[in-house]
Amino acid sequence: MIGLVASLLFVLIWSTGFIVARAVVPHGAPELVLAIRLGATTGLLAGAAAFAGQSWPRGHRLGLHLAAGAMLHGLYLTVSWWSVSRGMPAGIMSLLGATQPLMVAVASVAFLGDRLPGRSWLGLFIAITGVVCVLMPAIESSGTTAVSVIPVLAGIFAIIAMTGGTLIQRGQIASDPILMSGAAQNLGGTIVAVSATLIVGEWRWDNDPILWIGLGWSVLGLSAGGLSLLVWLVRHQGPTAMSMLLLLVPPLAAIEAWALFGEQLGPVQLIGFALALGGVLLGRSQGRAKVRDAAAELVEPA
Repeated sequence: MIGLVASLLFVLIWSTGFIVARAVVPHGAPELVLAIRLGATTGLLAGAAAFAGQSWPRGHRLGLHLAAGAMLHGLYLTVSWWSVSRGMPAGIMSLLGATQPLMVAVASVAFLGDRLPGRSWLGLFIAITGVVCVLMPAIESSGTTAVSVIPVLAGIFAIIAMTGGTLIQRGQIASDPILMSGAAQNLGGTIVAVSATLIVGEWRWDNDPILWIGLGWSVLGLSAGGLSLLVWLVRHQGPTAMSMLLLLVPPLAAIEAWALFGEQLGPVQLIGFALALGGVLLGRSQGRAKVRDAAAELVEPA
């Protein structure tokens, strides 16, 4: 019973990642909001790590944590939030994120020497077909639901960056304590977000209550609560079982975006959702545990 409640709560929290992005970007510059969010999360996790007696990494190990965080939390979040701020629907961005575990498995074949069974390649093809079905109507439309090519490419780049950071996670730092790892990696993300803020030079912040609520939820709900539930589920149910829950996130995010922001999905896009999620499910159901674990790496929510 506890496991079921934890699973449902995790999916609900995780699905709000891009909903928060969609809600706060009209009230604050996305790079600035993320810089504050990641900085606050770094402080929170660093304090928790110190309280738990977890020592800070040094030298090459610290560099690996910072690099992983720069890609996972920095590039992934800043680029994907920028994409959402430029018209990418939150539900579609969430769908792109759902393909990341399969991308990790494919990248593991290319760079780490893992082997991917035939059903995984089939799943990848089906997932890509589904993503195309979801994206093309929005790209081709000319009305208020239109999405230009650049935000779509930015969203894809964000997922690639997240995949790269996940591959770093599989190396020497995989066994490091979770609180210390989270603090160091959020610091890497903070550096990227602060740099992006300085480069873009946008300081928009209107102090709207939605902005503060979204920021608070991002730090406490997504980064602290969601990540804690994720770790608990991995330890009690295994990474493969937990990763299957991620398949529920995109449709739930799409429903939330429809209810809150009126984002519309046509029949072709709904079919695309089914194909993409089915392809990811098929691709992650191979027999080799090594590849399954690669596909089930933990990632930061939006």
